[in-house]
Amino acid sequence: MTTPFQSPEIQAFATGFPVTLLHAGITVVILFAAAALYVMLTPHKEITLIRDGNTAAAVSLSGVLVGLAIPLAVSLKASTSLIELALWGVAVMLVQLLIFRLVDLVLHGLPRRIQDGEMAAAAMLVGAKLATALILAAAVSA
Repeated sequence: MTTPFQSPEIQAFATGFPVTLLHAGITVVILFAAAALYVMLTPHKEITLIRDGNTAAAVSLSGVLVGLAIPLAVSLKASTSLIELALWGVAVMLVQLLIFRLVDLVLHGLPRRIQDGEMAAAAMLVGAKLATALILAAAVSA
């Protein structure tokens, strides 16, 4: 007679859960590294603005995090190994950061307006960044 701890389901979980944690951990590290790089590339200091109570900066940076996470999540889903995950993760983050930078350049004046606390500017920037994230995620999954 087998114990519940010897069941195939428990064995599969015991084997798969550490792998899941490792893949999620790598993905989160890539996400935070990309977010940190984005913050360093922007002309305004989001973290300082957020600490000072600037809601527009908080909304804008939240949009960046979600915009980075969407293609990264699709990369996580599409990857079959840690190496593939790292390669896809870094690739989509670099493309997404480039696209974000282009959006920032096209929508010139928005960083200053966000710094001034204008929610309309933050909402526009978030919309543009989420739209590019969805397109990039679809491209990765194709």
